[in-house]
Amino acid sequence: MIVAVAGGKGGVGKSTIALNLGAELDALVVDGDLAMADLPRGRGPDLHDVLAGRADPLEAVRRVGATHLLPCGRSLAGARAADLGRFETVIEGVEREFGRVIIDCPAGLASDVGTQLHVADVVVLVTTDTTEAIADALRTKRLALEAATPVGAVVLNRASVSADRERTIERTLGASVVTVPSSEEVHDARTTGRSVRECAPDSVSATRIETLGEIIARCEQK
Repeated sequence: MIVAVAGGKGGVGKSTIALNLGAELDALVVDGDLAMADLPRGRGPDLHDVLAGRADPLEAVRRVGATHLLPCGRSLAGARAADLGRFETVIEGVEREFGRVIIDCPAGLASDVGTQLHVADVVVLVTTDTTEAIADALRTKRLALEAATPVGAVVLNRASVSADRERTIERTLGASVVTVPSSEEVHDARTTGRSVRECAPDSVSATRIETLGEIIARCEQK
């Protein structure tokens, strides 16, 4: 199963959700932001090298805490050398090896986002409770549907809202909403590059991420 984590607007915590969902599903997390990578990188080859034909995908995979990660480089030259046409083949290859793949998509609606949504089996939309962020998530949903990729769940991130508000967002975006509150546990986990489940397994945030994982796992069974 290939899951795209997308949202349209930058700064909504998409990479944090992708990393934590990867830990929950025991999946490989791929940093798909070719221009502004956000997940931990470390040394060695990365997605830029893989898409440029300079490295094998499995050679670029590393462990971050309990999670497997295929990071992306952060140089303009690397982004320019990357061949987006290789992306689908690369992702399908690592899916055969790891079984589950989480793609941390870039913000916006550029062609690379469309490519990543197209290769995915399901998309998780990440938004905050603002009019702008929800509007961007809705645009991303429309792009996903153009790529024939269904929305499996919506993460309302850094939020604490009423059940009525959750239902309103569910109706707007057409999928189950999981609300993940802002918390020190999430911040601390992000700072160390680990998942919330590793750092604070009994926290509310860890429980909500677990719920998200269960929803997406059910999508795999359909």
